Amino acid sequence: MPLALFALTLSAFAIGTTEFVIVGLIPTIAADLGVTLPSAGLLVSLYALSVAIGAPLLTALTGRVPRKTLLIALMALFTIGNLVAWRAPSYESLVVARILTGLAHGVFFSVGSIIATTLVPKEKSASAIATMFSGMTVAFVAGIPLGTFIGQHFGWRATFLVVALFGFVAMLGALFFMPNNLPHKRPAPLSQQARVIVHPRLLLVYAMTAVGYGGSLIAFTFMAPILEQITGFTPSQVSMVLVAYGVSVAAGNVWGGKLADAQGPVKALKRIFLLLAAVLLVFTFTSHNAWLAVLTMLAWGAVAFGNVPGLQVYVVKQAQQFAPQATDVASGFNIAAFNLGVAGGSSLGGVIVAHLGLGHTPWIAAAVTVLAFGLTAWSGRLDRRAGLAGRTAEAVAVTH
Repeated sequence: MPLALFALTLSAFAIGTTEFVIVGLIPTIAADLGVTLPSAGLLVSLYALSVAIGAPLLTALTGRVPRKTLLIALMALFTIGNLVAWRAPSYESLVVARILTGLAHGVFFSVGSIIATTLVPKEKSASAIATMFSGMTVAFVAGIPLGTFIGQHFGWRATFLVVALFGFVAMLGALFFMPNNLPHKRPAPLSQQARVIVHPRLLLVYAMTAVGYGGSLIAFTFMAPILEQITGFTPSQVSMVLVAYGVSVAAGNVWGGKLADAQGPVKALKRIFLLLAAVLLVFTFTSHNAWLAVLTMLAWGAVAFGNVPGLQVYVVKQAQQFAPQATDVASGFNIAAFNLGVAGGSSLGGVIVAHLGLGHTPWIAAAVTVLAFGLTAWSGRLDRRAGLAGRTAEAVAVTH
């Protein structure tokens, strides 16, 4: 693997860790800063909102910046944001830190996958992208549990210091190993991006992504408080459960991709959404028993992010049909939709915790996921109608 590609993978690992490590630290941060659990949960929402807004806007505004310079600047901003979190004296300053790192996250993944393809021969471009995104998978398996463990034993600020060090090393890797003259084309102007985002069929896919991916975040954001306050685990035991959950997530991503390849994205997504809804509903009841809770968490991890490959493949497929001139833009907006889902799901989870209690988050997350199933079924029906209309038009043309 080229060292430059390794630098991208390390960057993805650091970014993936800082996005979701907050989930395991929410009880610790809430207690230390004297805020409620819903307020601490907003740290997930605001980060994701920064990613969703910053990705298309800042990617377009930085289109003329050389790719190596941009990558170094992004990892510098990411490192600074985590250092601000490390030294944050108050909740408000921690919010600022999360917004800074979220902005870096959004642009990094918009340009990082394109940079990865330029580092290897053309026939290995898909493998290069998969290698870079493996950093996110490793973040779930190792980064988030390790960050949670550090935060619980040395204080949550120490976690952000460690992540900042990873970001700094990744920045040095980009500085020393990334080629100076990386080829790139300017991203589509904002006017063209706006035309893509308002296309009805693409809007439906973005809704599937936001609702389907964000639904489980209603409960996932407050996973640590649920395991501590309802299941009765100690903070150290929660860290171990997160390790098992991360391994299950890694396996689920592979399974989800293979299912989408074998059955097509719509059929695969319908199956995954139904399984996810079922697991979340079951967790409402099994969260009261330690062993049943762990088993349910393993099942949850296996399907929680298995929808990601199918959703990304489906938006590209739809863009090729309805907006072939802006496939990359459509794909980028789907990344924004993922993060809008995270922001909306974690925010709704906070409202539920504040007004109904922690124990109600899983079943409501299940209900929202069923809505994603409905949107997917609707989109599949529209696809079949469009196919039937196309075949009818061809038949009429032949007869004439």
